[in-house]
Amino acid sequence: MSARDVTIVTGKKKRGGGIALSGLAWIVGTLFVLPVLWMALTSFHAEEDAAKNPPAIGAPLTLDGYRAFFDTGPWPSIANSLTASILSTVLVILLAFPAAYALSIKPVKKWTDVMFFFLSTKMLPVVAGLLPIYLFAQSVGLLDNIWLLIVLYTSMNLPIAVWMLRSFLAEVPVEILEAASVDGAGLVRTLRSVVAPVVTPGIASAALICFIFSWNELLFARVLTGTVAQTAPVFLTGFVTSQGLFLAKVCAASLVVSLPVLIAGFAAQDKLVQGLSLGAVK
Repeated sequence: MSARDVTIVTGKKKRGGGIALSGLAWIVGTLFVLPVLWMALTSFHAEEDAAKNPPAIGAPLTLDGYRAFFDTGPWPSIANSLTASILSTVLVILLAFPAAYALSIKPVKKWTDVMFFFLSTKMLPVVAGLLPIYLFAQSVGLLDNIWLLIVLYTSMNLPIAVWMLRSFLAEVPVEILEAASVDGAGLVRTLRSVVAPVVTPGIASAALICFIFSWNELLFARVLTGTVAQTAPVFLTGFVTSQGLFLAKVCAASLVVSLPVLIAGFAAQDKLVQGLSLGAVK
């Protein structure tokens, strides 16, 4: 067999392998998306059609589930989730950015021990700290207070953001920092005008992940809030009652509550992919 024939065979094998991987990726992607599509379809069915087994796929479509959801008044809970998620994410980025800078571009002594300490804070089961936090919040009068959730979400997401941002900042060329120092830029000016624009994709990806974690958090919000600071996930649990599970209504509520995260993900998907690849490539 000539070299040309070997090249052709090798090229066909590579194309065949690429097609197989693409097909596998489509199958896996479909498996992930299918439950969401099923939830969306169920949300447009009447309760009697949604509760059938097997499900009535061709049943008439209706907006009764969405009407019932909006009639329950979900806006205060959604507003609380937006407030807690956005403010905690902003605080996390403001605190994690200089910390990651100190651990990457200007490394401190034994920075690996510091990073492990950050990681160790995520090893404690959340439920283990629930009772002390509840007793503390009760003693200082912070039960059913949105600011308590903001502080908790900030502390929970800060280690993740520091780890992510450190890997991004480690890729910043030292020459850029040296040029900024020669031009007389101070630390704050360097962080704001030099480093931040370079690692914008990394900041966006870290912020999006922290926002998603804060939005989806249920345990602390369920125990530490009542009616004033109730978040959207806690509001959703109210649809599971002793009278039964109203499937179409729950699907409609879940779809509406998921929209902010989906919109944020689609809006920042380019930055997210670019940021994750920036932190992964050495």
